[in-house]
Amino acid sequence: MIKVTHLIEKYFTVWIVLFSIAGFLYPPVFKGLIQHIPLLLGVIMFGMGTTLHPSDFVLVFKYPQGLIIGISAQYIVMPLVAYILCIIFNLPSMLAIGVILVGTCPGGTASNVITYLSNGNVPLSVAMTTASTLLSPIITPLLTYFYAGRWVHVNVLSMFFSIMQVIVLPVALGIIVRLVFKERIKTFIHILPSISVLAIAVIIAGIISANAEKLFTVGLLTILVVMMHNGAGLLLGYLIAMLLRFDKKAKRTIAIEVGMQNSGLAVSLAIVHFGALSAIAGAIFSLWQNISGSLLAAWWRKR
Repeated sequence: MIKVTHLIEKYFTVWIVLFSIAGFLYPPVFKGLIQHIPLLLGVIMFGMGTTLHPSDFVLVFKYPQGLIIGISAQYIVMPLVAYILCIIFNLPSMLAIGVILVGTCPGGTASNVITYLSNGNVPLSVAMTTASTLLSPIITPLLTYFYAGRWVHVNVLSMFFSIMQVIVLPVALGIIVRLVFKERIKTFIHILPSISVLAIAVIIAGIISANAEKLFTVGLLTILVVMMHNGAGLLLGYLIAMLLRFDKKAKRTIAIEVGMQNSGLAVSLAIVHFGALSAIAGAIFSLWQNISGSLLAAWWRKR
């Protein structure tokens, strides 16, 4: 079992690519999964909660300067870059909403792995992901309303409750389960990352299958915008940290945390509030950020 889970986790990006291709080639098989995306995201976030320990929340106060700068950069840079790209490329309203949702979401757990592979500051990365996630029920709806209001009506209160349901409550439940059962769930905890990998792959396959016909007309443009969005986040995050004279590990960490988002949340919010087409950007971002992050980590390791 351990070997199987290790194999699934090790080839995370490969699974996402394979499921994406399957979703495109066999839409009827995966299309029905779209209605279960919030549940699948809840499973992923529950898994994240079981990996957290009370000491992780102490980390939030251990790196105050890096934490404040990093989260501020994330919630300023990514939504603003998303908005600018939508204007420059004159994206259709539903695609623009998807790109902006990616920008307004908190950091994702994949950033912690990429930070580790990059020889970055992993405790700072965990602290940033935790803090940005806890702030997301308030900040994400407000930023989405501010940046996406020109295209669609954004129900801030409804988005707040959606984020509470699929992010905060599952994470809290995961933390409680770990605290209550402690040693008895160690084996269960080991398989959760693999379950999360497969859940993300299934989510992306569902989005691709629901939009298979439209990908020919909007796919290339969306991929281009997503790549630019992610690249700008990584670059600007690094430059901000460099200008403020952070050390090498912190610069890498802040760059990764700014450039990598919880795209699963963006997909879930898009499906629930705006429709399947708006979820394409989040699905593509989920795939691309892991590819770009892995390449960047490999380059930094060599240096």
